Formats: sequence, C-alpha cells, structure tokens
Amino acid sequence: MISIIIPLYNQAKELDQCLAGILAQTYDNYEVIVVNDRSKDRLSNIYHKYKKEFGLKMEWINNQSRHGAPYSRNKGFNKSKGEYVLFCDADVIMNPDMLRVMLNALKANPDCGFAYSSFKFGHKKFSSFPFNKERLKKMPYIHTTSLLKRVDFPGFDEDLKRLQDWDLWLTLAAANHNGIWINKILFKVQAGGTMSSWLPSLAYKLLPFLPKVKAYNLAVAIIKEKHNLE
Repeated sequence: MISIIIPLYNQAKELDQCLAGILAQTYDNYEVIVVNDRSKDRLSNIYHKYKKEFGLKMEWINNQSRHGAPYSRNKGFNKSKGEYVLFCDADVIMNPDMLRVMLNALKANPDCGFAYSSFKFGHKKFSSFPFNKERLKKMPYIHTTSLLKRVDFPGFDEDLKRLQDWDLWLTLAAANHNGIWINKILFKVQAGGTMSSWLPSLAYKLLPFLPKVKAYNLAVAIIKEKHNLE
C-alpha cells in the first residue's frame, strides 16, 4: 500500500484539485492522510466531500498549533501504514498513472530507495536527471513529491525552514539509498502554492539583493554546512 501524506496550510482550492487527482489514479491501493496545520480558509466543504469519496481510505488530522510542513509530514508518516510513502504537496495534481508508474519503477529497481520524475509548474517544464550523488551535492533537483520505501525514510528535519526536500535526498544518499528517475512528467504543481516564490535561475546570479534570493542563499548555506558540502 502507498501512504499519501498531504501537509496543508491555507490551500483549500489547491487541495480540492489535488484530491480529485488522487481519486483518478489507476492504482487504488493507497491511503490519504491530510495534516491540516491550522489553516484559516474554509475547508469544511472539501473535507465532507472527499471524506465521502475516500471513506476509510482518508484520515484528516488537525494540528493543535501551527508547526510547519516538516512537522506535519512527520506526523502524517507516524500515522501511516503503507509499505511505500509519498509526500504530496497540496498544490500537486497527479497524472492518472503517476502512482502506478512510480511503484512499478521502484519494484523494477529493488536497489533504489525512492522514485522521482519530471513535472510542470504551471506551463513550465522542470526536467530532472538520472540519480547522481555528486550532482545532488551541488544542486537540488528532486521534488518532494516522490515515492519512497517506508523502511528507508529518515524523517524530515523540522528545524529547517526551506529546502527540506534537498536535505531529505542528501540524507538518503549519504545512507547509500539511490533514487530512480522516471523520464516522464507525472504531475503538475499549481501556481500560487508552495512553488509560488519560484524565480528564473538567472535572477539568483544577477539579483542577489532580492529578499527571496537572500533567503534562498541562506537556506543553501545551511544545507551545505549540515552536509559538509563545498
């Protein structure tokens, strides 16, 4: 079984489309765990709609105070039961065959601990690369929404404010868990969600004074120090 864990904060509209994408999957041996991190938007209609659709396949957890996405993901994981785990951001819309394709890739590559793919952000394509530890040390190129073997998951670092996904893949790589890249676009990230602060790569070179660029560079420095990267 695949446990799909969705951290949620003020993304009612995005969550509606995300859950609809899960319902449309060609692979249906899954559970859905939504961890609501004290959202302030109206979620009752969405909750009741999809609780009826998913039935016992869905669990909805409300945090008692605001903790952030890493805490919510870890909390969802601790409630989950699947042999495989997929941390799905609320702004992700899966292709109908995404779960099946990722699971088949992992089963076909038993030496790998996780499977990841290319994706779209709005109309922009984000291609990835075959897994390479040295490339991973230089840049983040694996999206959070990837399929992992439960036994290999080390937990998210709840002290990190940004780049928790890069930290996760670096941690797995250091423990000799390789990834398998699926050279397909298997999902779309809705604009206005977790990637809404995305800037073209050129901006990071030419506009270092921008607040978003400064925050990103600080996050990179924290990750590099933690993992002893050059």
